Amino acid sequence: MAVKRSGSRSRRSPARLQPVQERRSDPPPLSKEYIAAAAVELLDAEGIGGLSMRRLADRLGSGVMSLYWHVHNKEDVFDLALDSVLEYRGPPHAAESRDWREDVVHMLEDWRASMLRHPWSASLLPRRALGPNILARLELLGSTLSRAGVADTDLNVAIWSLWNYVMGATVTRASFGLSDEDRAAAQQRLASLGARYPTIGRSRLLLDDDWDGAFRKGLDFLLDGLAPQPLTPRRRG
Repeated sequence: MAVKRSGSRSRRSPARLQPVQERRSDPPPLSKEYIAAAAVELLDAEGIGGLSMRRLADRLGSGVMSLYWHVHNKEDVFDLALDSVLEYRGPPHAAESRDWREDVVHMLEDWRASMLRHPWSASLLPRRALGPNILARLELLGSTLSRAGVADTDLNVAIWSLWNYVMGATVTRASFGLSDEDRAAAQQRLASLGARYPTIGRSRLLLDDDWDGAFRKGLDFLLDGLAPQPLTPRRRG
């Protein structure tokens, strides 16, 4: 008959520690602001052709149908994304500047810089509905020009002239992607045709890559034309 050993203990395998799984944080609830931010990221990465409702939903971690509780369609998403990148927070100084030109220059340089950071925006803007941010920017531009003395009869022409200048400068800069070697080769070919194009050959047009300086100087030309002219005293007969 087997005798039990005193003090014997049943051996148990030590408990295994289960790895603690981190809970994935739930994505933020959908909103127009959140959708617009995700759309901007997608447009920056893939361009206009890369944005689809499916891709946007995947980036947001939601279902496609959930998006339609907040936006009507992809065109609505384009409007939201475009307006979000064109928000203007104003110049660094809080008080209203007495220098209207400084305010206009800051506003338009900020506008151009925003579109260059998001190159797709320049091609979208001419054919989109104007959202609250771009309308607020235009309102501020108009009120600044009006404060500077631009007559109401000339205000629309002034606003559209500056709009066209910013848009043209931005599209040209964004699309003119020649390398230094390509520009040098193009300028050399232009020099060989100097008899036909003497002026732009002499100015070395194709080698000039001071885009920021050219934008600012061209803007000065425009603003010089908008500046109120002093009244000349009438001659007495």
